[in-house]
This record gives sequence, C-alpha cells and structure tokens, in this order.
Amino acid sequence: MHKRSFVSSLALAGSLLFPVAAMAQTADEDPSEEDGTIVVTGLRGNDRTVADSPVPIDVFSTDDLNAVSYTDTNDVLKTLVPSYTLSRNPISDGSSFIRPATLRGMPTDKTLVLVNSKRRHRAALVTIGGSGTQGPDIATIPSIALKSVQVLRDGAAAQYGSDAIAGVINFLLKDSPTGISLEAEAGQFYEGDGFEYRFAGNIGLGLGDRGFVNVSAEYYNAENTNRAEQYCESWFCVDDYAADPANAEYAAAVDGIKTVQPWGRPSMEAVRTFVNAGYELSDKAELYAFGNYSWSTSTGNFFYRYPNNGTIEDIRLADGSIWSPLEFFPGGFTPQFTGDVTDLSMVGGLRGDLTDTFTYDFSARYGRSKIAYTLVNTINPSMGPDSPTSFKPGDLINDELQFQADFVKSFDVGLAGDLDFAFGGTYFEEGYELVEGDPDSYFAGPYSGADPYGFCDAGVPTTGSPLTAAECADGDDPVYTVVGVGSNGFPGYSPEFSGTYNRHSYAFYGDLSADVTSTFFLQGALRYENYSDFDSQLIYKIAGRFELTPEVALRASHGTGFRAPTPGQQGTTNVSTRLPNGLPVATGLFPASSAVAQALGATPLKPEKSTNWAWGVTGDFGNFTMSVDFYRIALKDRLNAISTINVVSDCDTATAGTQTDCLGYVGNLIDAGVVGAESIGGVFYFTNAFDTITKGVDIVGSYKTTWSAGTTTFTAAMNYNETSFDGPVDDLFNDEDQYDFENFDPKWKGVFTIAHDAGPLGIVARANYFGKSTNSDGSNAPLVYQTYGSEWMFDLEGSYDFGDMFTLSVGARNLFDNYPDKADFEYCCGRVYNSGSTVDWMGGYYYAKIRASF
Repeated sequence: MHKRSFVSSLALAGSLLFPVAAMAQTADEDPSEEDGTIVVTGLRGNDRTVADSPVPIDVFSTDDLNAVSYTDTNDVLKTLVPSYTLSRNPISDGSSFIRPATLRGMPTDKTLVLVNSKRRHRAALVTIGGSGTQGPDIATIPSIALKSVQVLRDGAAAQYGSDAIAGVINFLLKDSPTGISLEAEAGQFYEGDGFEYRFAGNIGLGLGDRGFVNVSAEYYNAENTNRAEQYCESWFCVDDYAADPANAEYAAAVDGIKTVQPWGRPSMEAVRTFVNAGYELSDKAELYAFGNYSWSTSTGNFFYRYPNNGTIEDIRLADGSIWSPLEFFPGGFTPQFTGDVTDLSMVGGLRGDLTDTFTYDFSARYGRSKIAYTLVNTINPSMGPDSPTSFKPGDLINDELQFQADFVKSFDVGLAGDLDFAFGGTYFEEGYELVEGDPDSYFAGPYSGADPYGFCDAGVPTTGSPLTAAECADGDDPVYTVVGVGSNGFPGYSPEFSGTYNRHSYAFYGDLSADVTSTFFLQGALRYENYSDFDSQLIYKIAGRFELTPEVALRASHGTGFRAPTPGQQGTTNVSTRLPNGLPVATGLFPASSAVAQALGATPLKPEKSTNWAWGVTGDFGNFTMSVDFYRIALKDRLNAISTINVVSDCDTATAGTQTDCLGYVGNLIDAGVVGAESIGGVFYFTNAFDTITKGVDIVGSYKTTWSAGTTTFTAAMNYNETSFDGPVDDLFNDEDQYDFENFDPKWKGVFTIAHDAGPLGIVARANYFGKSTNSDGSNAPLVYQTYGSEWMFDLEGSYDFGDMFTLSVGARNLFDNYPDKADFEYCCGRVYNSGSTVDWMGGYYYAKIRASF
C-alpha cells in the first residue's frame, strides 16, 4: 500500500525562550518525506514529482516554512508565493480578524484549500464589500503542524469542485510517530509597539508499529499596533476643538491621548491545535483521522465619534431637558470591536488497495467556524441615557458536512505508462447562520424618530409640553433630532435579519491520466455537480506535459470551472461605518434576495463561471531549475458589491418603477422594513456585477551551489497579474470603483531569497518587491489619481545550531524600516497610509526564536 501521507526586547525574548528550550532533544525526520519533491495535489494515480507536473505547483517543506519570520500561516504563504497576496484590514468589521487573501488576483473563495488533500471548511466571515469573499481561515492552521504545503497555481474545479478557479492550496500535516519539537519566539516592531510572542510544540506518538498520532499546539499573543496621526479633518479636528475654552471638559478627556482613532493591527490571543493520526489495519487498508480546534480573540476599533457628528447629538428627554452622549463620553468615543473566533474540524476515513492496481478512499468530514462579536465603548443612540455601553451584536456560524468516495484504477493499455482512471462522488451539506444579537444591540429606541414625546405640533407646543413656542418653532432644536438605531458602529442582528441558510449538493467526477509516451504526459477530467439552490454544472479540464529534451519541457492546461455563491453570501447582512465618498457614513449591506435589495433593483445571485488557459516552460539543469508559466482566467458573472447608493430623503415616489437617480430613497427602505432606515446613509448589496479577464505570468528560478564556505541557494519568484473588465459593467459600479478594481493593487510582486548553510550557521536574506499601483477618488465626478511608487523590503535572519538539539535564530523583517508612500486623499480620520494595500505599512520588526527537538 502506498502511504501519502529586539536590544531590550531580545533580552525579554531570551528569558521567555530558553527555559522552554531546555526541555528539548532531537526529532527524527525522514528526508524522503521532507524534501517536497512528490506532489499529490492536482494529480491522481501514480505520484509525480514537481518537475514532472503538467501544471505549475510550488512545494514548501518544513524547512522552508521555518525560514519565514511570520507566525500566521497566511503571512507565511504571502512571503513564499508572489501570486498570493494579503492585506491588513483595520476597521473592516470581521475582516480585521479573518483576513481575506488572493491568489492570482482572485479572492480567497476562488482558491480551494485542502488539508491532507481533503476540503477545508469555510470561515464564518463574509467580507463586507468588494468581492464579498468567504473562504477558509488559513490562520487556524498552526505552522508547526505542517510537513509541507503544496500550492497548485492552476484552475482545478473539474478535479475538486466549486472554488478551485485560481488554484488549490494543500496543507499536508506531519505524520511522524516519534519525536518532540518545541518552539518559542518573541519580537516587536521598531516603533516600540506590537510586541508578540508564541509558544508551539509537536509530538509524534506511535500506535504499536502500525500507526501514529501526531499532535501540534500553538499559543500566540500579540499587542496592537498604531500608525495613525491625530484626528484632524476639515469637518472636525481634535486639537482645534479642544483648544476652544468652551470645550474644557472635552479637552480634559482627550488630554494625553495621542490618537483618538488608531490605525494598525488589532491585538490578538489565540490557541490553535491539530491532530493527525493513522493506523494500518493490514498491508492493504489504513484508517486515518485528523482534525483541529482553535480559539482566538482579537480586538480592534471603529471610527471615532466626535461631538455633533450625527451620533453624539443633543436630544430632548421625556421631561424636556437636553441630554448628550457626552455625559457618557466627554471626549467622544471610539467603539471597540472584539471577535471571538472558534474553529473546529473532524475528518476520518478508510483507504487502501482492493488490488495491486485498484485503490479506494472513503472519507467523511465536518467543519464549523463561529465568530461571536462584542462591542464596547459605544451606545445605542436611539435609547438616549438608557443605553448600555457594551453589546453582543450577534454571531456568525458556518458549518459543513461532506461524505466522499474516491477510487483509482490503473490499466496497462500499451502506453509508456499505466492509464490511471480516477473516479468518485461526494455529497455535501452546508449551512450559514446569523444569530440574533442582544435586544439592545438592534432596538429602535424613542430617539430614532423626531419629537418622540409629542412636545410640538406643526411648530407649536402641544398641551402640557415643557417646551416654549420658540423652541418648537426652531427646526434645529434637539426635540427634532433623529439618531441612529442599534449599537453604534455595528448594529446587532435583528430577528428580521437573523436566520439559517442551508443547501446541499452532490457531484461525480472522472479523471484519466497517462504517460502516453516517454516524453508526453496527458490528463483529462470531467465533473458534474448539482446544487439545491442552483442549476447543475458540467465542467472539464485537460492538461499535458511534453519533454523537448531531458532538461526542457513544455506544459499547458485548459479547463472550465464555476463557483456557487455560498449560503453566507446569499444571506449575510450588516450595517457598519464605511467611507463611500471619503466620509464616515452608516452603510447597510443587505442580501440580494431580500426585500430591501429588491427594492433597490437587485436580482438573485447566480454562479460564477470560469474558463482557464495556462501554458509554460520548465527547465532542470542540475543545480539550476526554472519555470515560466502564463495564465488567462475569464470569469463570467463575477460576484461583487455594487457601489454604495446614497440614501436620500426627498424623492418623487409617484414615478413608476425603480428611479435611477433616486435608488436610495429612504421610503424604499422604510417600506422594506429596515429598522432605523432614517439613520442609514448608504446601502449596497452583492450582485453578479460584471465579467473579467485575469492574466499574468509566474516566473520561478532556483540555483544551488556548494563551495568552501558552505552551500548557498538562490531563489527568485515573480508574479505579474492584471485584471480587466470584459464587456459592459453594471451602472451601479461607479467610475472610481471601476478604476480601482483594475489598478489599486500592484501588478508586479517578487520574492528573492538567498539561503546559506555553513554547518551550524545559517543565514537567510530575502528581498520583497512590490510594483507601482494607482488609487483614484471622485465617485462619478472627474477622478483624481495617486500613483504609489514601487517598494523594496528586506528581511534578514541568522541561525545557529547548538549541537543536534537547539537552534537559535535572530532576525529582522523589513530590515531598513521602509514604509510605502503616504496617502494624499480619500483616507481620513488619522489614517496615514493606504491601509487596504497589500504593501505592508507596519514598518520594521525584529525578533528572536529558539527551536528544540528530540
């Protein structure tokens, strides 16, 4: 049977690290398992090496992963794979805690994630705005649990199903039955903030001589960072307002606060565990199981609420007196948003050989992701002085259940190699739940409407009114103030917008592959899928590799794919503060199928469909290897949020049908049952907005040489990626959003690494290159532009092995403390840098870590 199986900070780091390390000894590693030459991703049947693969695939060993300074597996991939990009997302609701990434310019949910070649469940988060992506939370996979990572940079939906449009990432877990490894590390940013530390361990246990249990665990703790300047805008400036003698109480409250609104990384604490196990029942049958449990809590902030900003407003109480939220928060307030994320999965199966040429694999899996939100340091403005200052606005839950059967039968049909016929089927259930928040988080209090106690009638005091005629006649009097509904910053999920969205699907596939000749490999796959909420789909893929010489080969692939919008994308709702025109506005996202979105012209979502082409050349010249791969992905009916529709209060409702110039008429929202519609400034929804073409090239080269001072490996990996619209774009996607969609991200990214091994001493130097990019502003008015220059960021790490037991490493990431260009426009409220960019803007970071094994 084939088994596939800092200076003061550094001192603190040392005090944390060495006591742990003193417990360790040396672990057994099987070089054949760690060298990463065999690929199991994108291929079925006989194993093939990276060089023999008909499609581009990167394989990273444990050593490759250990050589990266990051601890988050997302950031590790970003460092190693140029076409994999990731941004820091402050003040982005749940996206601040579960960060969406892209592969080849495609959002996370268009890349299939596997663990041990089995589909990984999605996170509970649906990104608000943009592509509305909902993909797996890769950060829940601790890097110490990984034996290798295989990144297939090619569409593979015909082999694996929905989502595998841009590619596949396969995390292979450690499976050693022996050994213990321990890791500890600590570091902080040059700015003196963001101190973080991590402890991790892995242990392999034998089950007799026929099985293993391999357990990994990680504890991580990180403080927040802040790269903001004090809030000072044309509409409000903290220092100017505090300088006015009339605002002495405010000045006292903000005294000593460097920035009332931080911009940076949120704080985080996390525990992540993984277990991998296998047991051979016989030479021809093996039971296997693996799973994880992780928990994390992370806290960030929302936009600063300043006096008279629409939230902090004077209102008239039931006795006619005036009250302001400044009585709760004399210096205004910045809501603090916490996400508690729990993630668990269980996979089990039986695999083996029916005959020498016929294998099987029966498996079942369950995965669940939950985000529980907490909001503090805020109010429900509509409740006035009766409002609490902390809320539970609700939870998001995604769960999945899948059963699968896979078979591979090999035939000798007279070709250069066996004809492998892989086939199988799967049944898949998935659900998404929006859990209702506590009532105060969505309650519409009395101050959600003007004059809640009926003090005035047509500008005249009513009988018994405590107000004067002058006060009632003054349209700006607090009696007429209308304020927002729900916990400010993130209103809770109300019963109307809570609930569960479920669906099921089934699929069958077939895959043929063979070495037709000694120099020509060919592969073809066909897959049928049927979803309960969408039509069935039949997709295909063909791929091949031809050796021109023993050193040089050509490879190409073509295929179709699709991605069915998830239940979460179809059902999620959210009201939060966004910047549609550069100003903070309460903005509501509503499901495309809801009465609200329908009133705005929405249509139900439908699947995205793709057509992939790829072609490339590979070369293996001994110590030097290279590959150049071009790709083109045509995506039809691409899912994206429309540009925010401004909510307006004056509109001619007598006009029949949807009014193009008045889509956001507040009356439409009121009629659709939106609680607090009067306080919402903008609305949007997800739609199949447009078709796109993504094209680019991946260039990878590696040279290894051994000389008198040791062994040096030079590696260069570059990606060029551009996305353009293919045909007309929905009118609801404005000029600014259209331009930024095509130009906001750098088109070039490169990673250049030199690794030198001289016995016990190791040095890794890495240069990260980000190309130019351009941002626009102006909605549909004449746009203005800012081009951000290209950036180089350098990393350096040195390590020393103390015998066979300990390895001590010290290093710096972004060694020269480089920052990208500052933003000239659009980014308000103390923000200095383009916080949505894939170019890091945290500055330099230094660290120390120790690894011990036995």
